[in-house]
Amino acid sequence: MPPLRFDDRVAVITGAGRGLGRAYALLLAQRGARIVVNDPGTSIRGDAAEPAVAEQVVREITAAGGTAIACTDSVATPEGGTAIVESAMAHFGRLDILIHNAGTVRSAPLTEMTYADFDAVLDVHLRGAFHVVRPAFGPMCAAGYGRIVLTSSIGGLYGNHRVANYAAAKAGVIGLANVVALEGAASDVRCNVIVPSAVTRMAEGIDISAYPPMQPELAAPVVGWLAHESCSLTGEMLVSIAGRVARAYVAETRGRYQPSWSIEDVGAQLEAIRDPTEAWTLPVVPSGHHDHIRKSFAKALEGNSVR
Repeated sequence: MPPLRFDDRVAVITGAGRGLGRAYALLLAQRGARIVVNDPGTSIRGDAAEPAVAEQVVREITAAGGTAIACTDSVATPEGGTAIVESAMAHFGRLDILIHNAGTVRSAPLTEMTYADFDAVLDVHLRGAFHVVRPAFGPMCAAGYGRIVLTSSIGGLYGNHRVANYAAAKAGVIGLANVVALEGAASDVRCNVIVPSAVTRMAEGIDISAYPPMQPELAAPVVGWLAHESCSLTGEMLVSIAGRVARAYVAETRGRYQPSWSIEDVGAQLEAIRDPTEAWTLPVVPSGHHDHIRKSFAKALEGNSVR
């Protein structure tokens, strides 16, 4: 297979000054994309900005013969998100790829987490995704092309201790991505979710001595493929951890039908309700939502127990 390139494509990558975002920016630039390196250079908590980190990545890209500009606006506000997208349009006249990678961490036990820290993390991860997707989506649909990659986490899929804010935000990103995929399908605007794990500054304080190699560069090719014109997926999630790439997806058991239920019935039928045999997998695109309703209603109309 010839190398997949991004010549003439313009990519906005949030949180591209360090870690995973930097790896994505360098890879796409190496393959010909023109990059908007977005990063205000904040600390892991989202404060104490160092705007120079975005400029440093731009220098790396241009030194290697690529094209990039820095943008230090924050995804945490609607105005910042709009400014990030407008920087691509103003400098390059188009926007083909949006990768929302920016993130912060403010860890605390659930009973001690402040409302301010909960909101601050959602502002970057979840609201931040909306803040850049909303202004990018219209121009992409008008152009009849777009690739959007949003970032979730195993924390969003499975939870973890001390990160209620982060887990809620990352789970919310999945719902947002599903709607973007549905509404963009007719215009070849595809939206998928990357669920990456890598040793970056977010791993500070964690004992990683027993970890296998988990550098950001291991995850970058997965994001690169999701961002490429040949990407055949939309409304899906790909996991990348320590060199393993997999699909994550939502499934439902076939369940159990009865014309009426009591509390006791639920307990008595729990094994059948939870039985994963012949589980349903309902792809988001073209019609997972409607397929769920249709199949569920069909069982009710049958009037028989689901086997």
